[in-house]
Amino acid sequence: MNETISVIPFSKLSLTIIPVILVIGILHAWSLNWKNSIYAMGRMLAQLLLIGYFLSYIFESESSIITITVLSVMIFAASWIALGTVQDKRKDYFHFAVISILVGGGTILLIVTQFVLELSPWFLPRYMIPLAGMIFASSMNGVSLAAERLSAELERNIPYIDSRGIAFRAALIPITNSLFAVGLVSLPGMMTGQILSGVSPLIAVRYQIMVMCMIFSAVGLSTALFLILINKINSKK
Repeated sequence: MNETISVIPFSKLSLTIIPVILVIGILHAWSLNWKNSIYAMGRMLAQLLLIGYFLSYIFESESSIITITVLSVMIFAASWIALGTVQDKRKDYFHFAVISILVGGGTILLIVTQFVLELSPWFLPRYMIPLAGMIFASSMNGVSLAAERLSAELERNIPYIDSRGIAFRAALIPITNSLFAVGLVSLPGMMTGQILSGVSPLIAVRYQIMVMCMIFSAVGLSTALFLILINKINSKK
C-alpha cells in the first residue's frame, strides 16, 4: 500500500470553515450563544497550530523530564476543564479530579505503553503523548459528566448511593455508544488516520481495539474513583 498521505493546503483547509460559519449563523438566528462558538473555534485553531510546532520539538527530544512535564500539564488542565459543569464546586472538587484522572488514566497509560506497546525508551514522546491525550481527555469527559449528573441528582434529594449510580451510568454513555457504533457507524480517529497513511486495515484494527479498551477503562476507573472521593465532601454536609 502507498504509505504517503497528502498534505492539505491551507487554501483548501479553509473550505471547512464554510459549514462552521453556517452553524454559527443558525445559533445567531435562533438567539443562542453564538459568540461562545466563535471563541471555541478560535481557541481550537490557535491551540492546534501552536501544539503542532510544539510537538515537532517534543518528538525530537530525548528527555523524559519534558514528557513528564507535558503529561502533568495535561492532567491538571483536564481536571480543571472537567469541573466546568459544576463551577460552584470547582475548588472543592479539583484535587479529587486530579487524583482520579492521574490514577485512573495513568494506570491505563502505564499498561498500554509499557506492557502492550513496550515503548523503548519508556517515555517515547511520539507514542506517549498522543495516547495520554486520548486517555486523559476521555477521563476528563467522564468526570465532567459524572460531576454534573451527581450534582443534579443530589439537588433533587436523591440518596448519594443512587445518585452515584446514575452519574456513573451517564458518564459511560458516550464511550458505550462508541463501542456499539465502531465498525458499523464510524471508523474512529486512530484507525482512520492509520488507514489514510497507508497502514493495512488489519493492523489498524488491532490498534483501534487497544484504543477502545483503554478509553472505556480510563473513563470507568477515573469516574468511579472521582465519585468515591467526593463522597467525603457530601458526607460532611
